[in-house]
Amino acid sequence: MEDCIKCPDDQYATEGRDQCIPKTINFLSYEEPLGKSLASIAILHSLITVWVLGMFIRHRITPIIKASNQDITYSLLISLLLCFLCPLLFIGVPTKVTCFFRQPAFGIIFSVAVSCVLAKTITVVVAFMATKPGSRIRKWVGKKLTNSILLACSFSQVGICAVWLGTSPPFPQTDMKSLTREIILGCNEGSVTMFYIVLGYMGLLSVISLTVAFFARKLPDSFNEAKFISFSMLIFCSVWMTFVPTYLSTKGKHMVVVEIFSIIASGAGLLGCIFSPKCYIILLRPELNKKEQLMRRNY
Repeated sequence: MEDCIKCPDDQYATEGRDQCIPKTINFLSYEEPLGKSLASIAILHSLITVWVLGMFIRHRITPIIKASNQDITYSLLISLLLCFLCPLLFIGVPTKVTCFFRQPAFGIIFSVAVSCVLAKTITVVVAFMATKPGSRIRKWVGKKLTNSILLACSFSQVGICAVWLGTSPPFPQTDMKSLTREIILGCNEGSVTMFYIVLGYMGLLSVISLTVAFFARKLPDSFNEAKFISFSMLIFCSVWMTFVPTYLSTKGKHMVVVEIFSIIASGAGLLGCIFSPKCYIILLRPELNKKEQLMRRNY
């Protein structure tokens, strides 16, 4: 009986068990079609976001832009731009820098975006309640409220990520055990608990935004964005609810693909649902972009 020697961790045995073959390297590369496609889609959405931002700045004196809380709108568009650029940190060979920054950057940027949406929705509700005679809420109407919501919600996520990076930061990892014929180059999240706390906080913000927008969707406002926000947040929540089980059931570069797809899909949902109605009016129906028309119609 011949002696049987176990193959090294970076090799696997042939079917005949008579030779060891080097394992292939598994990571999402810019050279492969899937990596190129995802990177191209992310850059395309980034360019669309820049175009929308430029159009909003050009038409900033028109009623439809003035009615949509300009500062929060610009903050939302900039955060969406950064969201679409986030996938570029996930593609390529994982390094100390990309592993350290990609998940915290994703969590913070998306939390800022959802905080902007929440601030826009609460502004609609407060503005309506302030119109009632003798309302004490009138003093809360304005930039002070929206800025407070944005800063409080965003810096809470920054604090969570700071604790994560300060205690157990992500780092590059070479996994030779999970797949028989492949070596997985990926990022170890350091603390899986902190990763899901970041996701959970982002989910909490999105559920609150969806709930407030749903109940505010029928409020009589000159330009009530709540119905568009509620639909965008419904898409956002649906994407990230399906992300967790899908992410946990995949390995290697497919985990990265799932997260990139979720980032792009949820960002595109926010961009399309919230901003396409305004772009439609600005570009195709400029006659509706007047104060009298906005007071008469409910977009």
